[in-house]
Amino acid sequence: MANSLDDPKHVLVDRAERRMAEQFGDSGLSVRQKLALTCRILFDAGHDAGLAGQITARGPVPGTYYTQRLGLGFDEITEDNLLLVNEDLDVLEGAGMPNPANRFHTWIYRAREDVGCIIHTHPLHAAALSMLEVPLVVSQMDATPLYDDCAFLPTWPGIPVGNEEGEIISAALGDKRAILLAHHGQLVAGAGVEEACNLAVLIERAARLQLLAMSAGTIRPLPDALAREAHDWTSTPKRHQATFAYYARRALRRHPDCVAAGTEVG
Repeated sequence: MANSLDDPKHVLVDRAERRMAEQFGDSGLSVRQKLALTCRILFDAGHDAGLAGQITARGPVPGTYYTQRLGLGFDEITEDNLLLVNEDLDVLEGAGMPNPANRFHTWIYRAREDVGCIIHTHPLHAAALSMLEVPLVVSQMDATPLYDDCAFLPTWPGIPVGNEEGEIISAALGDKRAILLAHHGQLVAGAGVEEACNLAVLIERAARLQLLAMSAGTIRPLPDALAREAHDWTSTPKRHQATFAYYARRALRRHPDCVAAGTEVG
């Protein structure tokens, strides 16, 4: 016999969040393993664009971060070939060189102490949307984690290898978790690797949805209060852990070489 059919929504939300807190915990993966898995997750999700794009996560010492080696595609990244670099992009651990475009990540990390992982890629639909010089429009439930949380840079400052681009992009991002860069691609900034990975997968899907909707008619807005409620409901650490764990298990089945043999994801 049901006992909760008369409970108001806020009671059910609180109950669900408590149960998620009990059921979902940390994956036990290292930052290197999470980054390697994220590269494979994004490759499978259509974020591959040759050698374009970077993923970074804060390192063990302030002013350092992990990133991939220039010359390797997302489908070639493993926990062992990731680099540890400083803010000048000098390699502290690993062999090879980082992507020089990583410089603007430093500016974001300096401006945002809450950010632990940055993903910048040029996936097909986000890149196509960026060519129209229009912001991302969130008008569907699945995309609500990005509702009022995706900034827009309407002009292209050129290749992001200078400090000027770092200042421009970090300022345009502001306090948002994502940004669409005109004539360029997307960038997400998460508290950790799990959150950033999930948002990167989502922003490409949201861009694809927007292009499909624009081709069929006029996009209608979501009710603001409900969209904000959905944003907050889908943006908790436990949800990010659960979603990332699913993506990671799927990536491990397809790409068992990216982490040490025997690695499991809860």
